[in-house]
Amino acid sequence: MDRNTVTGLILIFFIMMAWAFYAMPSEEELQRQREERALQDSLAQIEQELERQELEEERQEREVEDPDDETLPGVGREFRDTDEAPVALGIFRTDAVTDTTHTTVRTPRYEAVFSNLGAGPVRYEMANYRTWDQYPVQIIADTTRSAYVLGFLSSQNYNIETDQILFRQVTPQQTLELNGNESETLEYALELEDGGSIIFSYTFHANKYAIDLDIHIQGLQEHIIGNSVDFGWKPRLNFTERDLTQDGMFAGAHIYAGGVLEDFKVDGPGSNDMMINGTIDWVSTKTKFFAQIIKPEVGTNAAILAGELDGPADEPTTLHHYQSSIQSPIPENGTLSYQMYIGPLDYYELREFHPTAFDMVEISYAWMRWFADPLVRWVIIPYFEFANNWIANYGLLIILFGVLIKLVLAPLTKKSFRSMAAMKELQPQMKEIQEQYKDNPKKQQEETIKLYRKAKVNPLGGCLPMLLQFPILITLWRYFQNSIIIRQEEFLWASDLSAPDYILDLPFAIPFLGDQLAGFVLLMTASMVVQMKVSGGMSGGAAPSGGPNMKVFMYFMPVMLLFIFNNFAAGLSLYYLVYNVLSIGQQYLINRQLDKEKLMKAVEGDDDEKKNRRGKKGRRKKKK
Repeated sequence: MDRNTVTGLILIFFIMMAWAFYAMPSEEELQRQREERALQDSLAQIEQELERQELEEERQEREVEDPDDETLPGVGREFRDTDEAPVALGIFRTDAVTDTTHTTVRTPRYEAVFSNLGAGPVRYEMANYRTWDQYPVQIIADTTRSAYVLGFLSSQNYNIETDQILFRQVTPQQTLELNGNESETLEYALELEDGGSIIFSYTFHANKYAIDLDIHIQGLQEHIIGNSVDFGWKPRLNFTERDLTQDGMFAGAHIYAGGVLEDFKVDGPGSNDMMINGTIDWVSTKTKFFAQIIKPEVGTNAAILAGELDGPADEPTTLHHYQSSIQSPIPENGTLSYQMYIGPLDYYELREFHPTAFDMVEISYAWMRWFADPLVRWVIIPYFEFANNWIANYGLLIILFGVLIKLVLAPLTKKSFRSMAAMKELQPQMKEIQEQYKDNPKKQQEETIKLYRKAKVNPLGGCLPMLLQFPILITLWRYFQNSIIIRQEEFLWASDLSAPDYILDLPFAIPFLGDQLAGFVLLMTASMVVQMKVSGGMSGGAAPSGGPNMKVFMYFMPVMLLFIFNNFAAGLSLYYLVYNVLSIGQQYLINRQLDKEKLMKAVEGDDDEKKNRRGKKGRRKKKK
């Protein structure tokens, strides 16, 4: 690494720090922004309350005048109390059902509440996962209507959505309990006056998160324009982590079609959508650790993803609302079949649902997927799955993983560490060259290269260990932040290895760092400083004449990584800490084993050999 590169990196770092400090709003500006935001929120709430009161007063007046008014939204009392504007359904409005009913489905994996208002789930709690504040994870955001919606355009030009309709619950039970390998079915029916019907038939499995759904459409072909329907997920997903900003940054929607995964995110306030035509494998919406997926078992025409943010994407108070739906033609037999997944982003669960479903988990950057995918799927995940049978603590598993990676890379890094040790021993000779040719940088560089050649040392050899672990580090950097394996796993002071392990609160915020310091990151930074000292610094020797102070740069790199790693998963910092400590031990042993006398003889012997050759040439000339 030459002088210009080092100087450039240092300047870039300080320019970024200065810009961030300059751009950072003052405390007065921050307070004014908070007050303005609070005022806007209050006005919005007042406006919504006034609109709700107006609708309620209008509904009450109309209900008193004509209780059987067909323009009222639905026909059941509980349905009308949802305070929404009247919905025109035409022939799909029925008076056969007047009450809202609920059925609870319990399995070892989840507890779901289904409603006949839309014939689908209105609540879905995970049995084995909890939020950061230890409440059961409830995936579906507050709603009284089915999360799954069948939509189409009727022959009367009404936009029909089944979450606006009360179905008749065919299954008599109010509670379905499943255990072992049991399966149960829950059925809802919408029966029209002309004999047509829509029947939702859900099948639950005790040992799966997946739910099977068959939608039977009979006698309605003439009432559905285009003989095509949309089926999708409508409500937003609840966030579950303490860091709402991180949860929001990883929220999004996906389409898998034609062997390609399409990511969809809304970057700022407002709404957007994306449509892909053709055969669709699956669509999904997800948060950081949980997702819902819809996989069609019949032919498809297209898929639509929609997203809306009510504020900046990086604000913790912003609501991230994503929807996903699939458009399908109605088969000749009138039965649409889907398989849905509502659950954690667990590799084995997703792989069983669909071989490509795990692709939505961000385990690395796109240009690194060729390396990261095999490493995560065939090494990291199987390792944790296997080792967890004997070691329950995931902190210890990460430490053991760091040891195993170090052992695998040890034969490759041994030569590099020897090179760094040798360069450290050559520092006195390098200083002599600097003193001797301090006014001639070109000659100084030539003599330094000659010294390396005499000692058979590669000055770039010290970079090899970092290059070897770089792909692994990048993969772990992304994967540990999104891995549900280490979510809420405790180790020492870290309560969640998938989140930062803050231990110190600062009295002020530092740009790019924040107002808290993570424990394992501090230890990792200290270990990097020790490692560089043991190895002899970044270059292994003194800087060339006029070059930058390498001791300063030796501290600059750990500090820069402190800024980068401070807000990342504690598990990543723990792994890197272990790797650094093991590297320190390896370098220390190599330093002790290095044959310093042989090294010096190689340098001095080369000079003696040259002198002897010059002497022999001189004697031959005299004889002539």
